[in-house]
Amino acid sequence: MNEHLHGSLKAEAAELVGTVYDIIRTIRDPEKPETLEELNVVYEEGVSVCPLSLDSFVIVIEFKPTVPHCSLATLIGLCLRVKLLRCLPDKYKLDIYIKEGTHDTEKEINKQINDKERVAAALENPNLLEVVNRCVMEPE
Repeated sequence: MNEHLHGSLKAEAAELVGTVYDIIRTIRDPEKPETLEELNVVYEEGVSVCPLSLDSFVIVIEFKPTVPHCSLATLIGLCLRVKLLRCLPDKYKLDIYIKEGTHDTEKEINKQINDKERVAAALENPNLLEVVNRCVMEPE
């Protein structure tokens, strides 16, 4: 890859980090009035973007539940995925993970929130979808 092209991909990836963070930082916690940013569940350093090709990128989000036994970690991961899927074009691949060592069942949850079938099945539940919609709604 020539240097100019490589540089513009790096610049686009860096810009995308800010865009992605701006999208997820306003998501509300499922049981508290604060946003995920206010609770330090999401943080800009937890967002990374890597080019896959000239026009597609993989976006990796790392988040940190407030407590190691947080029962809503899966729901938070689902909210992150839904908000990004609604706000970004399809050309991006999303990987969402709990920060290593910050949750008792992080491996199982990471598997769930990155499995398309499980995500689709979860969103078919009207009660769960209502909670997700409430969390990802833009603040007034």
